[in-house]
Amino acid sequence: VQLVESGGGLVQPGGSLRLSCAASGLTFSSYALGWFRQAPGKEREFAAAISWNGGGSTYYTDSVKGRFTISRHNGKNTMYLQMNSLKPEDTAVYYCAAGLRLGQTENHYDYWGQGTQVTVSS
Repeated sequence: VQLVESGGGLVQPGGSLRLSCAASGLTFSSYALGWFRQAPGKEREFAAAISWNGGGSTYYTDSVKGRFTISRHNGKNTMYLQMNSLKPEDTAVYYCAAGLRLGQTENHYDYWGQGTQVTVSS
């Protein structure tokens, strides 16, 4: 199983980025997916999650609600995180994860990507 994130980079406050997570080696449509992030000097934390069928349940941590949107395209084996109105406190390494149970904690997820850096700074 391989999960590969892309789309990170440097963006000014108020800007937008779209992260992608391409998956291979698993039955993508059977898995719940999540985005986690780890800021410098902090523990990794939950950001967003989406159920296996996309149109079902989505969850967001309070700090990103209304600014981030998680989505998935099962035909392309890809998950996305659209991030708008970015703030300096969104600066982190963003990781995608896949698991058979939808949840907001790391123990719900069996497979992880290597992460992509997002830096929000002027």
